[in-house]
Amino acid sequence: MQKLLIVGCGDIARRLLPRLLGHYRIFALLRDPEQCAFWRDQGARPVLADLDQPHSLQRIAGLADIVVHLAPPPSVDRVPGVHHDSRTRALLAALVRGRSLPQRIVYISTSGVYGDCRGARIDETRGVRPATARACRRVDAERRLRALGRRGVVVSILRAPGIYAADRLPIDRLQRGIPALRETDDVYSNHIHADDLALLTCAALRYGRSNRTYNVTDDSEIRMGEYFDLVADRFGLPRVPRLSRHEAERQLSPLQLSFMSESRRLLNQRVKKEFRAQLCYPRVEDGIAAARTERE
Repeated sequence: MQKLLIVGCGDIARRLLPRLLGHYRIFALLRDPEQCAFWRDQGARPVLADLDQPHSLQRIAGLADIVVHLAPPPSVDRVPGVHHDSRTRALLAALVRGRSLPQRIVYISTSGVYGDCRGARIDETRGVRPATARACRRVDAERRLRALGRRGVVVSILRAPGIYAADRLPIDRLQRGIPALRETDDVYSNHIHADDLALLTCAALRYGRSNRTYNVTDDSEIRMGEYFDLVADRFGLPRVPRLSRHEAERQLSPLQLSFMSESRRLLNQRVKKEFRAQLCYPRVEDGIAAARTERE
């Protein structure tokens, strides 16, 4: 049985684990010792290490045949203005020290690497133009992984948009009444249900091609304000006020504005064709309806 290492043991990893058990011998990279009992009880073998402490990663050299890399980059640059993903660099440095390289790596990146596409429909042939530091760190991670892919490792990169689920909805934002953009200024946003992201990650382990990117998104074409309205209506909350872009620039924080500065419509034909997967929630309306039932 092949050995599979999960790096980044958060929500998606927990949703992914049941799909992997029985097919692989699972190792879970953890930095919090208190999480060991949970993962051990679920059938995985904990490995205590920290991507922010490269010396702690010695144990993973040569450990796994397959790596599922779910860990996000650091939230700040170690060197101001230099947008490197130090965690991915530390991970890869540890992996290449083993007697043999992993056979396959699946990495969850972000659709933010495309930058602002002004609402255009785009596929994976679109070049990257990251506009934020966090997206630049993702591009750095992708490039490092591609370099390893040129050494014979099958590296598949899944570019995920906004991830949602019953416990990952903008309920707090709606309750606080944080405004959205008016329709004429609004941006297209893209979504994937957390369960579907786990499903597509599992499919990538079987069907993902080497040094190939995939837009792991659902079929929706929806603007950000429409998304907020869908959630508000389904959960019986007031719709948030709408502002012009000029008004938003005066009232909202830079972080809130950053998510309103990029508009694109991701196409997912490559995933459908190559992964042979059917989404549980092909449209965001389906996932929100299921979330309402789950939260009742």
